[in-house]
Amino acid sequence: MAKSNIYVGLEIGTSKICVVVGEVRGDGAIKILGVGQHPSSGVRKGEIVDFAAAQTCLHDALVNAEDRSDMMVDGVCLAVTGSHIESLSNRGCIRVADENSEISGADLEEVKGIARDVAIPDQNAVVHTIVQHYYVDDQEKVLNPVGMLGQKLEADYHIIHGVKNRIQNAIRCVREIPMEVEDIVFSPLAAAQVVLNREAKQQGAVLIDIGGGTSDYILYLDGAVAASGSLGLGGDHITNDLSIVLKVPMTKAEKLKLEEGSVAHDAHEVEGVVDLEAGSHYAGGEVEKSLVNQVISMRLKEILELIYKRLASTGYLGRVGKGIYLTGGSSLMHGIEELAEDVFGLPVQRGNATSMTGPAAIFENPQYATPVGLVRYAQLLDEQRPQKGKIKAIGRKVAGIFGGGR
Repeated sequence: MAKSNIYVGLEIGTSKICVVVGEVRGDGAIKILGVGQHPSSGVRKGEIVDFAAAQTCLHDALVNAEDRSDMMVDGVCLAVTGSHIESLSNRGCIRVADENSEISGADLEEVKGIARDVAIPDQNAVVHTIVQHYYVDDQEKVLNPVGMLGQKLEADYHIIHGVKNRIQNAIRCVREIPMEVEDIVFSPLAAAQVVLNREAKQQGAVLIDIGGGTSDYILYLDGAVAASGSLGLGGDHITNDLSIVLKVPMTKAEKLKLEEGSVAHDAHEVEGVVDLEAGSHYAGGEVEKSLVNQVISMRLKEILELIYKRLASTGYLGRVGKGIYLTGGSSLMHGIEELAEDVFGLPVQRGNATSMTGPAAIFENPQYATPVGLVRYAQLLDEQRPQKGKIKAIGRKVAGIFGGGR
């Protein structure tokens, strides 16, 4: 199959670095050819803090993906995250100049430019400008206003931005492998491409990705992105809490979290203890299961409540019809659905990737939603771009982050 039909997603996460190679078939279905991953080092809260260490892990994950897919990877679609990522929505408005009041392509471009022209901090760069809806006079949610008659044209845009230097570090890490960064994508926006179907986006849904160092979220309403953001809290903070409260090494705390942890409602009633083997600088001992579960539950509840407060302030939560979709490694925690239902008062389910073929475990595990979603996102973006101009368009976006433009 032609090279243009091969897409590669890369997630440089706090817990793992993951590379997914996917092939788009003639009917639009995606087959995963190979997945390579490696435990992360040099990454904290979704951001690179040790360039050399992160690059070594990335190289190993890439080699693994190339071996499994039997493909040479020279370009990737890169996920970005971090508590520095922010978002806002803005409306642009123009009066239609044509004496016949017919909206032209030039009118559409003008109102887009106004809607996207927002003030953000000097140190930040725009990651996405996403159209939400168009309005012609009093008619709401027009799909394509060109050719319609009207005196006033409005456009709503959702704009995601983050600290330029932090995004640059991730791009540089990839480029020096060397590989091209073909596009950058906010992590939950990528995951939503394979977790949320059209119905969910239309009726209202929230995707929450609880990773190792961050918890990202995105809210869809009426088929468009209405809110998004990132918290600098994730699964690693649960591990750290367990280590401090139980006075055990981080490695033991991580094992406890993964093998014994639960946030079920009856977690405080769980009886029994867990025997921990001795290790270097640790004499071993017993810990109560109920205490393990209590620590995990408190931290996860804090994360979910912080996201709830942010989304409640937008006024959109009351219109969410399909509920909450959980992805990321921490979404595998037993009982997290019930905890999230208590916090949000909405139906909750784990989010799995759909409409793809390949290694089944990849689709059944919500911690792979972002890297698999990057493949789908790259495919959809490719289809929307004019064939001759797509490479230039990608290049301008990435170059703008390095060159100081927004």
